Amino acid sequence: MKKLIYMVAFLACVALLVPQMAWPENKPKGNPPVITASFAVEKGYYGYVWRIYLEAEDPEGDMSRIAVQVDQLGYGYYPVDWVILKSPYRGKFRGYLQWNTFSSRAPYLREWTNIKLKVSIFDKAGNESNEAIFPFEFVSGAPGKIKPPAPFNEEGLPRLGYIHIDLFEPTQMGKGTERDN
Repeated sequence: MKKLIYMVAFLACVALLVPQMAWPENKPKGNPPVITASFAVEKGYYGYVWRIYLEAEDPEGDMSRIAVQVDQLGYGYYPVDWVILKSPYRGKFRGYLQWNTFSSRAPYLREWTNIKLKVSIFDKAGNESNEAIFPFEFVSGAPGKIKPPAPFNEEGLPRLGYIHIDLFEPTQMGKGTERDN
């Protein structure tokens, strides 16, 4: 019995000390990419083709993917969508992501539905850039296509990829939607 008590006391001491010990961190090596400019309109109708403009650079020239996450008021966070960068865009780029906001999981979104889109870029070593955050509100009276400001107002900017996130209408939850299963 004494051995058991000593063993429990020893394990309790180890459990208390381990969090205070200095464990080496597995930080990625090198410098992270940097988003140097960004722009997106803040209002659009449901089904709007939303362009998220980004300019970024990486000192090592090894940007590999763009992480996109949506937080929808009344619903929460959606899983991260990844856009793989093609080789010409790994060192420096200026272009846009395209999101066709119509969703196969929602026949409509209520007027004034608010979302927040978070975008960051990862390099091959796992370094993450700064975040660019884009608020968006679905409104039927929003203006159509808007010309973006400099440095995104030049012709022929490349589309870096598509965003593949299907939104839900929170008021329709509980009516056989996937999240309820």
